[in-house]
Amino acid sequence: MKLKIMHLFPDLLNLYGDKGNIECMRKRLNWRGIECEVIPFTTEDKTFDLSGVDIVFLGGGSDREQKIVCGSLLEKKSELAAFVENGGSLVAVCGGYQLLGKYYKLEDETIEGLGILDIYTEQGKGRLIGNIVLESDILKQPDNFIVGFENHGGRTYINNHTPLGRVVYGSGNSDKCGYEGVVYKNVVATYLHGPLFPKNPALCDYVLTNALNKRYIGFKGLSPLDDKLEKTANEYIVNRFKK
Repeated sequence: MKLKIMHLFPDLLNLYGDKGNIECMRKRLNWRGIECEVIPFTTEDKTFDLSGVDIVFLGGGSDREQKIVCGSLLEKKSELAAFVENGGSLVAVCGGYQLLGKYYKLEDETIEGLGILDIYTEQGKGRLIGNIVLESDILKQPDNFIVGFENHGGRTYINNHTPLGRVVYGSGNSDKCGYEGVVYKNVVATYLHGPLFPKNPALCDYVLTNALNKRYIGFKGLSPLDDKLEKTANEYIVNRFKK
């Protein structure tokens, strides 16, 4: 078995080590004897081809970096939207999360989004910064707590979308809503840096399982790994901040 991952703009969208999510997916596949091919796509690349791609990863960046990649992404809007609607797995973190929506309204301009999700983002007063803990319904207990670090000035409004999780500690999509991120079809979008997957192996496996289910009919599920260290680290953060 083999999965193909496209990493969008790794040279620009790698805030707080988001590239670590790619390495985590690769290792968790390799440890199970599953091949993984990672295809970087940068602003210098001319050919954009999602055929055969199982997972697309879009990391976080500053407002300046988002503006740089925005034009290139908008040219690929229809391909990315079709990929998502056909069940492709897409993971977007922070700036990447914001770009999946209709727009990101800054103080003096508005960045047009891809419109893949029915969400929008507006700049708020002050930044939402710190550790964050979520409780997520997409994961089975006791591995249903997701931890990470948030640092964003935007407030994201998700309309009728399903959130990734309920905020146990931290701010989330905005400072008052009580929820964080979005799950839609096989999309996972979130503000959580850290990087996300090494701290949350169950969420990483959720994404990998979705991609393998689509690629291989009759896929029987991922074999278990010894995640004692990862789970201990996750539990430490949960117990430290959970009220």
